[in-house]
Amino acid sequence: MLDMIVVGGEALIDLVPQADDGSWRALPGGSPANTALALARLGHKTAFLSRLSVDAFGQAVRARLAESGVRLDHVVEATEPSTLAVVTMGDDGAATYAFYLAGTSGFSWPPEGRPVLPDGCTAVHVGSLAAVLEPAASVYDALVRTAAPRTVRSFDPNVRPALDVGREAYRERMERWVATSDVVRASDEDLAWLYPDEAPLASARRWVGLGPAVVVVTRGADGVTGLVGGDEVTVPAVRVEVVDTVGAGDSFMAGLLGALAERDALDRSRLAELSADALAASLRYASTVAAVTCGRAGADPPWRHEIDAGVEELRG
Repeated sequence: MLDMIVVGGEALIDLVPQADDGSWRALPGGSPANTALALARLGHKTAFLSRLSVDAFGQAVRARLAESGVRLDHVVEATEPSTLAVVTMGDDGAATYAFYLAGTSGFSWPPEGRPVLPDGCTAVHVGSLAAVLEPAASVYDALVRTAAPRTVRSFDPNVRPALDVGREAYRERMERWVATSDVVRASDEDLAWLYPDEAPLASARRWVGLGPAVVVVTRGADGVTGLVGGDEVTVPAVRVEVVDTVGAGDSFMAGLLGALAERDALDRSRLAELSADALAASLRYASTVAAVTCGRAGADPPWRHEIDAGVEELRG
């Protein structure tokens, strides 16, 4: 059974526009932080490993994670200001982002004070901006490479075209992460941007060839496809009235890791033997977690008791 999942990467503040008066609301976010939050709410022992500012925004991030049960023992205090993301909401509820990163807490790792994985780490997950931008990317790459041989490595690219990184460089960095990972989730939009001349599933099949045991492609309302052991399984999306998609992919990732943990599959040897049926069941669970998040404003993933009891947001 799962001992601990460690999530590494950025936490930040999402500045979300308020339609009624033109003001902005500051909400704790960041893809890795959202994944850690969702994992803890689903009842899994979860540690977050990052640099958080001592400013008011950083304290708000800490409080939200702690309230959901995320362990913060390995968070590094930073004097730099918190990282910010300005959110633009589309008519369909989809969010786009612009980032304020330079000189901020999550992207100013000094040579000293680099993180180490805690004892009892069964899986380590990294993703998003921290997997691309230096010096954070090298810090987390070194961290993952210290993991024990049986520890599962998972990765979620969460591609952000707004970053000042060319497509080719972005693609090369993503492929390096994929090659050292066991479980990878990408959206069809991620893959379409990285490989504009190739169908997303074709790209995912190539990623399997780089080494991961499991590659998953989420396709929004069109469902999700998982690749494992030469098999491909597709499960439909869970129907929900979408409020917005903020945190949906992060919640899916948490649901997937949580479902694998429940199957005692967060072990590299067991993961290599995962059946297509077991993956399909895990994808259905993860899709339910993501759907609940889509039915709420902001990155507000469900708690375990909500999933176990059946969530009201998914009815009707």
